[in-house]
Amino acid sequence: MAFEWVKRGYQVTAVTGFPNYPEGKVYKGYGFFKRRHEVINGVDVYRIPLIPSGNNRFQLVLNYFSFPFFGFFWNLFTKIKADEVYMFETSPMNQCKVGVAYAKKHHIPCFLYVQDLWPENVEMITGIHSPIVIKPIERMVRKIYKGCTHIWGTSPSFVDSIRKYVDEDEKDKVSFWPQYAEEFYQPQEKQEHKGFNVIFTGNIGQAQGLEILPKAAAIIRAEGIKDIRFTIVGDGRARESFKESITAAGVWDLFEFAGRVKPTEVPGLLAKGDVAFISFADDELFAKTIPAKLQSYMACAMPIVASAKGETARVISEADCGMCSDIGDAKALAMNIIAMRNLPKDRLNQMGENALAYNSEHFSKKKLMDYMDTYLR
Repeated sequence: MAFEWVKRGYQVTAVTGFPNYPEGKVYKGYGFFKRRHEVINGVDVYRIPLIPSGNNRFQLVLNYFSFPFFGFFWNLFTKIKADEVYMFETSPMNQCKVGVAYAKKHHIPCFLYVQDLWPENVEMITGIHSPIVIKPIERMVRKIYKGCTHIWGTSPSFVDSIRKYVDEDEKDKVSFWPQYAEEFYQPQEKQEHKGFNVIFTGNIGQAQGLEILPKAAAIIRAEGIKDIRFTIVGDGRARESFKESITAAGVWDLFEFAGRVKPTEVPGLLAKGDVAFISFADDELFAKTIPAKLQSYMACAMPIVASAKGETARVISEADCGMCSDIGDAKALAMNIIAMRNLPKDRLNQMGENALAYNSEHFSKKKLMDYMDTYLR
C-alpha cells in the first residue's frame, strides 16, 4: 500500500519495528544501531526498537509491549511532520497507540485498517477469558478507536465487531474495505505434474489449523485413492507441530514442503497445483475473517478447497469457485478433495475463471485504492 501511494504522488513515511516475523528473531543486518532508517521504493522507513517475538508466549508478550514503549519516546523526539496517519493493524493492537498519540499531538486525521480483532484475538491465542485481563484490553481498544477519524475492517463481520467498541454516534466511521492481491498475482499457464495436487501457500501458524490436512490425507488413502498429493509453501511458528501431525497420521509420502519463497514466486507454484487450500483453527473469530490468501488464490484463477465457515465460505459460495467444509471436519474435507479430483476438467477450469472474475469485481487493487484516495485526499 505504501509503495502504491508513492506511485500516486504521496510522500510516505513508514514507522515500524525491526523485521522479526515469523522466525521470532531480528533479521540479519538490523538492530538498535543498524538500519534504523532506510528508503525502500520511495518510502521513508523508520524502525522503532522492539524485542523480537521469540518462540514462547513470554517473549511474545514482551514483543507486544516493546513497540509502544519505545514508540512513546519516539513520539517525544521525532521531527517527522505528517499530514495524516494511516495505521495498518495486525496484532498487537497496542501498536496503534503510537499512531493515535502522534495524530493527537499534531492535530491531524488518523485512519485505522483493522486486520486482527482485539480483544477476540487475545482470547483466541491465549485461551484467557478472565475479565481481569480482557476488560483492560477492551478499554485500550475503545480508546484507540475513539482516537481514529475513520476505521476499516477486512470483512462485514469485522465491521460489526468493531462497532461494538465505538460510541453510538460514531458507528458510521467504521466501514468495510477488503484486502486485495498484488498485481503479480495473475493466472499462469498450468504446468505438467503427476496426480492431483492440493497446494497451500502462506504462514504456517496455529491460526491456520493445518493439522486437519494430514487427517484428511489419511482418510483419502483409506479410500484407496493414490494420486492426490499435498504441497506446502511457506513457513511459520507452527511448522514443526504441523510436521508432527503428518508423522502421526503416517502420510509423509503424500506431502511436499517447498519452504518459504518470495511472494512473486507464488503464482508460478500455484500453476503446479490443481486446487488451492485454505483452513482455519476452530475459533469463532475466523468465521469473521476473509484472509488475504483467498484473494491471492482467486487472482491466480485457482479453484479453492477450504476448511472454513462464515465469511470465507460465503465468498467461495458467491463466487462458485470451489468447495467448503466446516472447520475441523476432516472427513468432509477429504470427500470434497476427492470430489474436486473427480470433476471434469472443464468444470474445474470454470471454478478458476469464476474466482478470477469475482476477484476483479470485488477485490481489485485499483478500485480499492481509488476508494481509499477519497479519504486521504
